Amino acid sequence: MDRKPEEGAPASVGGTPEEAGVPSLAITDIMAMLTRFGKTLLWLMVIYLTGYFGLSVSFLVFGLMLWMGWKMRREHKQNKLRDACYLLENEETITRKRVNKSLPAWVNFQDLERADWLNKVLQQAWPFVGQYLEKLLVNSIAPIIRSSNNHLQTFAFTKVSFGVKPLKVHGVQVHTGTDKRQVTLDLHISYIGDCEINVEVKKYFCKAGVNGIQLHGMLRVILEPLIGNMPLVGAVTLFFIRRPVLDINWTGLTNLLDIPGLSSKSDTVLMDTIASFLVLPNRITCPLVGELHVAELRSPLPRGIVRIHLIEAASLESKDTYVKGFIKGKSDPYAIVRVGTQAFMSKTISESLNPKWNEMYEVIVHEVPGQLLEIEMFDKDPDQDDFLGRMQLDLGEVMKNQIVEEWFTLKDVARGKVRLKLEWLSLYSDPAKLEQALIVNNSITAQNSEEPSSAIMVVYVDQAQDLPLKQGTREPNALVQISLLDKTFESRTVYNTNSPAWEDAFTFFVQNPNQQDLDIQVKDDDRQLSLGSLSISLSQLLMSPDMSFDQWFPLEHSGRNSQIYLKIIMRVLVSEMVDLEKLARTRKSTLEQKQGPSKSDKMNKTAAKLVEAAGVGSLIQAPLPTESSAPSSVGTEGVIRIHLLEAENLIAKDNFMKGIVKGKSDPYVKVRAGAQSFRSRTIKENLNPKWHELYEFIVNHIPGQELEFELFDKDIDKDDFLGRLKISYKDIMNSKVMDEWFMLNDVKSGKLHLKLEWLPPGMDSVILDQVLQANRTIFTQNELEPSAAILTVYLDRAHELPMKKGKKLPSPMVQITVNRTSFKSQVVNSTELPIWEESFSFLVGNPKMERMEVQVKDDSHVLGTLTLPLSQLLASKNLTLDKWFQLDNSGPNSKIMLKVMLGILVSEHSRELFSIQTVAREPANCEVENVSFSPSVSDESEPKPISSLVNDPSNHSVSSFASEHNVNISTSESASSELDLRQRMNRKMDVESPQIKLTLQYNTEQGRLLLVVHSCRNLKLHSKEIPDPYVSLILLPDKNRVTKRKTSVKKKTINPEYNDRFEFEMPFEEAQKKKLDLTVKNNVSFMSREIGKLYFDLSQLSPTQDITQWFDLKEE
Repeated sequence: MDRKPEEGAPASVGGTPEEAGVPSLAITDIMAMLTRFGKTLLWLMVIYLTGYFGLSVSFLVFGLMLWMGWKMRREHKQNKLRDACYLLENEETITRKRVNKSLPAWVNFQDLERADWLNKVLQQAWPFVGQYLEKLLVNSIAPIIRSSNNHLQTFAFTKVSFGVKPLKVHGVQVHTGTDKRQVTLDLHISYIGDCEINVEVKKYFCKAGVNGIQLHGMLRVILEPLIGNMPLVGAVTLFFIRRPVLDINWTGLTNLLDIPGLSSKSDTVLMDTIASFLVLPNRITCPLVGELHVAELRSPLPRGIVRIHLIEAASLESKDTYVKGFIKGKSDPYAIVRVGTQAFMSKTISESLNPKWNEMYEVIVHEVPGQLLEIEMFDKDPDQDDFLGRMQLDLGEVMKNQIVEEWFTLKDVARGKVRLKLEWLSLYSDPAKLEQALIVNNSITAQNSEEPSSAIMVVYVDQAQDLPLKQGTREPNALVQISLLDKTFESRTVYNTNSPAWEDAFTFFVQNPNQQDLDIQVKDDDRQLSLGSLSISLSQLLMSPDMSFDQWFPLEHSGRNSQIYLKIIMRVLVSEMVDLEKLARTRKSTLEQKQGPSKSDKMNKTAAKLVEAAGVGSLIQAPLPTESSAPSSVGTEGVIRIHLLEAENLIAKDNFMKGIVKGKSDPYVKVRAGAQSFRSRTIKENLNPKWHELYEFIVNHIPGQELEFELFDKDIDKDDFLGRLKISYKDIMNSKVMDEWFMLNDVKSGKLHLKLEWLPPGMDSVILDQVLQANRTIFTQNELEPSAAILTVYLDRAHELPMKKGKKLPSPMVQITVNRTSFKSQVVNSTELPIWEESFSFLVGNPKMERMEVQVKDDSHVLGTLTLPLSQLLASKNLTLDKWFQLDNSGPNSKIMLKVMLGILVSEHSRELFSIQTVAREPANCEVENVSFSPSVSDESEPKPISSLVNDPSNHSVSSFASEHNVNISTSESASSELDLRQRMNRKMDVESPQIKLTLQYNTEQGRLLLVVHSCRNLKLHSKEIPDPYVSLILLPDKNRVTKRKTSVKKKTINPEYNDRFEFEMPFEEAQKKKLDLTVKNNVSFMSREIGKLYFDLSQLSPTQDITQWFDLKEE
């Protein structure tokens, strides 16, 4: 006990504790006052800056509304969390009051059992669960996050607390009758937690976190397989049948996610992420014993398929109004159909309250009862779509009745109903039922052109062995791509091993197994290097036991012992309630499709394979096809041309006198494009090197590919790193031409100037001369001649190849050579009728001069040869030959089926040069009527700078070009024309003044002035940093600045593209009195630095003629 001082005793020198705490309280009050003063000053600063920069008051009003919306959203979330916590702590009391002192309703259900004992266990163990999760986050997850990105190296969890409120289980439902080898539990869970998790990235002073989470849903737990050894259960599988309800209270920087508009988007993204792991058909499987097929547990065969026919709706609400709501319109309805994570959106029916869709969808059903069909109706609007109602149906009702066709009333709206037809398709392993399924599918028509499926196939990708190494010594990072028609799935990547184990599963809908093949590609993670391939005809599954494969498959185009282990299961989809005699046949049956002319080649190929497999190839011979079976993707490859120009501000890596004296660097560049790589020459002692080198490579349309550049300093021992850069192929293809500076990553300074061109193949041979002439004017330091064309060869098959000595069947392979590039096909063992079905692509410098050499070999013995001059393709239709070619030095009837396609590569330089030649010939009165070129893509009035080309005068001759095309030019005229041409080209290359492209137009009907800001080019750099430009404009005189506008901001570019449109409502007479004051600015933090200005007098406008041109920008 504290002893009280006696009366009259002197007070202690230090005073009482209350008196000693007075200074600390004063300091606290002072700090609180200073904090309030700082916040007030911050608000006043915003108002001051708004007036200082002349911004409209609407900015303040908008910001205030945004803050109020955020504040209301935060208070709403906090109130919800507080009410939920109160309800959780006083559940029995509140429930008794609501139901007149009776027990909760769920107690009366016999199949839902109380789990009080489980909640008590969770209550007792929750602090230790929190300790485990805290260690998991701090010791395991945080290091992974820090190593994932250089910007997150200072990432840390500053506080991890899972609170005192545990997860609560409201009830448990046990299902034991479905399968004797498993136990299924449905846990109705709620987590209303007071957890607090804060993170910080110290490098950027960034703090964020979560303070409170609500999660409600039904979690299904499956214990399977039940085994006779401990722990009695082989694995535990967890998933939500339906999306759970999630609500999160954000703190720190993530408070921004509670801003109206962002809040719903962030919650949707978060729920989609959770659904991708935990909502059907996705599962989390935890094996408890070894030797289990985890992929089969994670992706079991479905219980059935539901075919959904969205037929029509009626009496929907009208959401479109006119004249501020006085006149009621109609709606533009569309529907979203969802089963778990499977979602479909119908087409939009314009202006109809009784829309008819007649669309068909197919969904996979794993758990019935439990999985729900959800349909939501919306009215399509330009801003936010209006809600028209929803309906739900347990798919267990469809399985019970097999076919359900009726009108369903829409909920949460005053009126509206939707008509559906739902069919339950059972899974059968009997191939005899396939014809029944195909007959039923032939009678189905749908507006969305979805062809109904006759079967479903699940592919389990287990593992592979002895994959080939990369570059001979490096272990591959292997993944698997599985394709069926236009549907492709990709497995996860297993790193640094040639014997990867994936344990992934993929499900496909199959329209007709007799006509489809499953294609499997094993690739390195760059998706360019192939480690092996495999093609399986689905018709083989129909003949296998139980319609399944479970075995090792040898890989083609791979190592000698490379193989992959697959389990493939197919099941036929049949509805048991369909009367076949009443079906109206709207499509051809399977047999009729096989007999059709379009399928003959495919049928011959399958028949030949089956005959050869049966060993009776000499007894039966199918008729020869007249053309190859090349897929549509063959011949779509293009070329990416890289102009490696220069670099600036590289890091100095060479030091002298033990680092006291800084030197420079000897930089060179490594370019990696998939399996291909290039290396530039080394520039000695230069931090601003200029290479002017050119590289080309062939590109297919596989997504996810990237072009990688790495810069190094050449040293005697180990080369020093100077930076790297990655550019997606997709970005290059979309941009067509990218000519800009790119900042180097993972270094303090440095940038690289590149010009990247996407050259798709063209089929017009007339432009070839233009391309060849333009290529002769390109000079590069690495002396690489640019390609004028791309040649694609599809090697299909051969017929009646000669026998080997002793009448033995050959094992043929094909070697195709163009110029100095050769490719070899796979070897087909012991046959005179080989089928290869492979494609190869070549870069061609001059198709008029080059030829293709084909050799069919058996080891070193030549079975036949073929020489094809590429000039023959120039005279053929679409530059393509698809036919049988007679083999030389072979048997009398030996021939080979090839599809040879030539594509002309038209670069930006070719188009630029063509426009310059046209200008150069006009003064010489040249007659060019006989020369026919395709129109140039770029406008002649819009010359683009050619920053990467250096002219070589010795390779360019206008006179030789004229003689080839019968152009009437005298010798003197030719010389002057050629000189003029070069002068114009050099002048064009020197154009570096900043410019802006505008369109000015006056619409007399609407009384509006239209201004379009298209783009800028050659913007000046005022610092080492590449600017973030935007355009600000105003029509002078304008005292109130009501005509002030600005474009969007484009990041890190000197050639921004805007295409922003602005309209000003004013009479034409008033518009002619205005002057356009336009400024291009660099958006730097709170300040905007001017890059260039333009003044344009609008009195030059004409109501009958538009102005679209480039304008020079003047520097301040």
